[in-house]
Amino acid sequence: MNTFGNKFRLSIFGESHGERIGVVLDGVKPGLPLQEADFQADLSRRKAGAPGTTPRIEADEPEIVSGVYEGHTTGAPLTILFRNGNTRSQDYAQFREHPRPGHADRTAAIKFQGFNDPRGGGHFSGRITLGLVAAGVIAKKMAPYSYAARIVALGGSPDPTAWPGLLEAARADGDSLGAVVECRVDGVPAGLGEPFWNSVESLLAHAVFAIPGVRGIEFGEGFAVSAKKGSEQDHSGGINGGITNGEPLRFRVAFKPTASIAKAGIPGRHDVCFALRTPVIVEAVAAIVLADLAL
Repeated sequence: MNTFGNKFRLSIFGESHGERIGVVLDGVKPGLPLQEADFQADLSRRKAGAPGTTPRIEADEPEIVSGVYEGHTTGAPLTILFRNGNTRSQDYAQFREHPRPGHADRTAAIKFQGFNDPRGGGHFSGRITLGLVAAGVIAKKMAPYSYAARIVALGGSPDPTAWPGLLEAARADGDSLGAVVECRVDGVPAGLGEPFWNSVESLLAHAVFAIPGVRGIEFGEGFAVSAKKGSEQDHSGGINGGITNGEPLRFRVAFKPTASIAKAGIPGRHDVCFALRTPVIVEAVAAIVLADLAL
């Protein structure tokens, strides 16, 4: 389904090439100062235009249509809309008959009996993460901790000085790259989390895997801890027993390379590495989970 959360709930809607996309939030605290300008910093971090990202550039201007009165949240459901303008739907006409490997073209057609919108990936597009970022702006006001996500490896390299060359080489070859994003949240109080099913790791993994292109998540030392002895492990990522322990919350997310590549003859305006635009999305889902748990 398209709704996530317990006391702080969000529902995302829209398609990549539809008229509008957006998000509806329920459980927003009343009295939070909020205006359209508050979204710009995080939305700009998700925007395309930098080397390695798609040439599809949208205005991404939020329109608050409910839940705010005289500059403050009312506590009623809050709805934010975004218009789609820079679309080239003809690039996707062939994919109904010839689904792209690595995409949801075929599975979506099966699940929705062929009535799904295939343009730009439809409801399965990374475009829909715009609503997640918008929800994250409000969640950060409800759970006002310090959020910082960044790419720590790109194309298998942890060296940032090598990344521009890797991106250009992949672009020139009509190929794509994946990346790993690390997220750290400071100031999280001890005691958040509801074991067993709603442990902090469980909810974060659930939310993070809703981001298109995610292929893995690890907390603290992650998979590396399996090669250590009990006397050697000392980093849990700020979580013990599914509950925050007061230390910085830290996790990493693996993103696959863009599945649509020119090398395979797939038309369209695709990112060489869409993960370049994901750190703010990872921050957003972390804030959404923590805002819900804080309630």
